[in-house]
Amino acid sequence: MRLFGVGTAGPDTATASVAPGGSAHGVAQAPALQPHPSAPIPVIGPGVGTGLRVELGETGIRTFPLILGGAEFGWNTDAETATRILDRYVEFGGNAVHTADSFAAGRSEHIIGRWLAARGDRDDIVLSVRVGAHPDNPGLGSVNLVRAVEGSLTRLGVDRIDVLYLDGGVDDGSTLEDTLATAEWLVEAGKVRALGAFAFRPERLVEARILSAAGYPRIAVLDEPYNLLHRHDFEGDLRLVAAAQGLAVTPSHALEHGFLSGRHRSKHALQGVRGMQLRSNINRRGIKVLRALDIVAEEQHVPVAAVAIAWLLAQRTVTAPIVNAFATEQVDELMQGAGVTLGRAQIAELTRAAS
Repeated sequence: MRLFGVGTAGPDTATASVAPGGSAHGVAQAPALQPHPSAPIPVIGPGVGTGLRVELGETGIRTFPLILGGAEFGWNTDAETATRILDRYVEFGGNAVHTADSFAAGRSEHIIGRWLAARGDRDDIVLSVRVGAHPDNPGLGSVNLVRAVEGSLTRLGVDRIDVLYLDGGVDDGSTLEDTLATAEWLVEAGKVRALGAFAFRPERLVEARILSAAGYPRIAVLDEPYNLLHRHDFEGDLRLVAAAQGLAVTPSHALEHGFLSGRHRSKHALQGVRGMQLRSNINRRGIKVLRALDIVAEEQHVPVAAVAIAWLLAQRTVTAPIVNAFATEQVDELMQGAGVTLGRAQIAELTRAAS
């Protein structure tokens, strides 16, 4: 089942077909040629994905099945480019933006905040923020958690965060009970709507569920780096626990730092931090995965990046991957992934190539 017809406008976006030099009124027109279902999405009036929403677990929040990440904003992407990327995402019908207080030392939040203020449609955007890794407020202790949330709210220029991801990657000695008690206050104060977890191991999620049965707020969303190449950490106990608890999984690093876009196939000219991340995947396994993606992309008539996203969306428990982009053209490619339904043989071949 195709999520939305990539390349076809909805009923509210229909336009008259006019021949060169003709008029839309009183002139018999030949039927317009219909674009291929996998053609690039045209933006005609409201984005064709405006009505495409999925339930974000048990949060009561409905989101587009791709969440736009702000990890590059303020780091590899300047404010002007980031604004164009955000605008392009919304033009296609996207409604969910993710950032973290540690992204570019808070500059990502500042850029997104200015964009939200300029649009004036805060209630139309599902805003998620990860806290716990900022050097000024490390960990999830009560004091630092409150300070981190207040700092994010200030930089974003908003009064609430829709999904607050608790980053469990920093061990500051705080107990999960104290963290959830503080989160409960943040929810009751109207500063946070729902809770998510990042870098939580299965046993910690089980502990969180036990505490929720005792009255503490429930973790409803899980972010774990997951993609065709990075599978081991999620496929196992973590996925079993996520499924058993009904968590909405929003995996980050959906394209493995851009490698699964298919643009980088040689180690030459790869420099800096991003180059190191990419070089580690340019090996026999990585090239085998890219070749498998190439075949499916040709069969589906979509970019390689769209196939990598479609594979993720076909995985059990995955609700909406978090995707990052450097340019508006990349948004065009990524959004097509939500309109691609892979066949069982294609999914099996991709999974086999990555094994």
